[in-house]
Amino acid sequence: MDRLLTLEMFVAVAGEGGFAAAARKLGHSPPAVTRGIAALEDRLGTSLFHRSTRAVVLTDAGAAFLGEARRILGDLAGAERAVRGAAAEPRGQLYLTAPVMFGRLHMLPVVSALLAEHDALTARMMLVDRNVRIVEEGIDVALRIGPLADSALKAVRIGAVRQMLVASPAYLARQGAPAVVGDLADHALIAMDGPRAGGEWQFAGTRLKLEARPRLVVNTVDGAMAAAEAGVGIANLLSYQVMDAVDAGRLISLLAGDQPPALPVHLLFEPSRAALPSVRLFVAAMKARLRMAGLA
Repeated sequence: MDRLLTLEMFVAVAGEGGFAAAARKLGHSPPAVTRGIAALEDRLGTSLFHRSTRAVVLTDAGAAFLGEARRILGDLAGAERAVRGAAAEPRGQLYLTAPVMFGRLHMLPVVSALLAEHDALTARMMLVDRNVRIVEEGIDVALRIGPLADSALKAVRIGAVRQMLVASPAYLARQGAPAVVGDLADHALIAMDGPRAGGEWQFAGTRLKLEARPRLVVNTVDGAMAAAEAGVGIANLLSYQVMDAVDAGRLISLLAGDQPPALPVHLLFEPSRAALPSVRLFVAAMKARLRMAGLA
C-alpha cells in the first residue's frame, strides 16, 4: 500500500480516535484503513495503537511517531503549495490558535474579514489560555504572548502588550494602594494558571516572589477580572485585557512606574506553511490590526 496513504491513515486514526471515524474522514472503507495501519506497523516493526472494543489509543511508539508523520505530510503539502504558486487564491481550512480574549478582540475580526473576501477559505479557531503544541495539533498559525522558547518554528513579531496591576476602587478604599512593589506582600493577590503562571511577578528592575499563597487562583482572564472588580484583591493582567475596565473606572491601575518591558506578541508557524496564501494574508492582516489598535 502507498506509504503516504498509510501515513494519512495513521494521522487520521490518531486524530479521530478510531478506525471507522478515520475512514469516514478520508473517504475509505474501515477495512481499508485497518489494512493500511497493519501495513505501516509491519513496515515499522512495531505496534502504533492499543486496540480494544472500546477505544483505540496510541502506544508510546505511536505517540513518538505522530509528530514526525504530521511533519512529513505538512512538508509535502507545503511543497505542493509552492509548486502551485504562492500567489494563488487562499483556499481550504486555516487552523489558528490564540489566547481567549486576544483571539476574540483581535483575531476574530481579521478572520471574519478574510472569510468575507475569499469564498474558498474556511477557518477553525482554538481559543485557549494555554500554549498548544503546534505541530502535533496540526495548527497553521499560533499567536503567542511573551518570550519564545527556541524551536524550528518561524516566528513573526506583530506587536507587544504591557503588564498591568489592577484592583477595584472598593478594594483600595478598604486596603489602601501599594506605594512600592514590596507593599504587595501585604495585599491579597489574584493569580492565574496558564502560560503566565509562576512563582513570581516581574517588574522593572525587580521580581516579586509569590512566596505566600495567593488569595485566589483562577484559570481564565474573565475570572481574574471579575474577581478584581468584585474587590477580592490585586490582579496581574495585560493591557488589552483590562483597558476597558480601567477606562470605565471599574479597575484602577497600580504601580505604573514599575511596569516591566512590554511582552512581545508573535505569530508562530512551520516554515513549510510560510508560502500558503492564507497564512501570508493572515499574518499581514494581523500586523495591520495591531498597528491600528496601538499594539504594534
